[in-house]
Amino acid sequence: MDKILQAAKAIALARRNHAPLAALQVPPADEAEGYLVQRALHDLLLPHLGPLVGYKIGCTSQVMQDYIGIPHPCGGGVFQKGVHESGVKLAASDYVRVGVECEIAVRLQRDLAPGEAPFTAEWVGEAVDAYHPAIEIVDDRYVKWETMGAPTLIADDFFAAGCVLGPSVPRSSVPDLKAVKGHAVVGGEEVSHGTGADVLGHPHNALAWLANHLAAEGKGLHAGQLVLTGSLVKTLWLKAGDKVRMELDGLGVVEAEFT
Repeated sequence: MDKILQAAKAIALARRNHAPLAALQVPPADEAEGYLVQRALHDLLLPHLGPLVGYKIGCTSQVMQDYIGIPHPCGGGVFQKGVHESGVKLAASDYVRVGVECEIAVRLQRDLAPGEAPFTAEWVGEAVDAYHPAIEIVDDRYVKWETMGAPTLIADDFFAAGCVLGPSVPRSSVPDLKAVKGHAVVGGEEVSHGTGADVLGHPHNALAWLANHLAAEGKGLHAGQLVLTGSLVKTLWLKAGDKVRMELDGLGVVEAEFT
């Protein structure tokens, strides 16, 4: 078994068992290898999580780059069974250590093919059909994430564990995304806030980064796919019983409860 598949199988086993992942016996050597493991992992997860319906982008804000210690964006997959509607109740026990982030999600109306690269923020913005207020669900599924290293975190979809979406807002109706303020509310109290400008200056910059990143791998984004553009706030780690509400001015509200 080659080292890429060996690493992917170890991660997939831990994911399916909701078990903390220890350091891999043969971790990916660098971030490029981490993405190769991630691609192999996706093939292993499809039978359990359904098709890949989009992507998440991590470390798009200064607060998250400082927190995770990685000075640039990272991508991960979003699967069909991990996407929920606002108001959902989820079991905290289905995660190793569940957390949430406040995000602006986009839904694409056209493909962004690799042959069209390089992409700009303006170009990818024209490909967006609608936006959602979103909760990204993240899972600290590691014995100690701080020592795992960026290549392994990337291989394991960079903490991704799905999302909760509020109602869609058509592109023609959205406010200036840079000025959108996001409020993270847990248990009825606002615990953090940020703005769309915190996401690489504009969420479309994050989307352009993802499109260019995938194009470099010979892959594209497709009409109908969902992209979580990155958190406006530092990750909020939760406990069973927590109710979460993200309020994004001009985009709406999204809620979830972890029982």
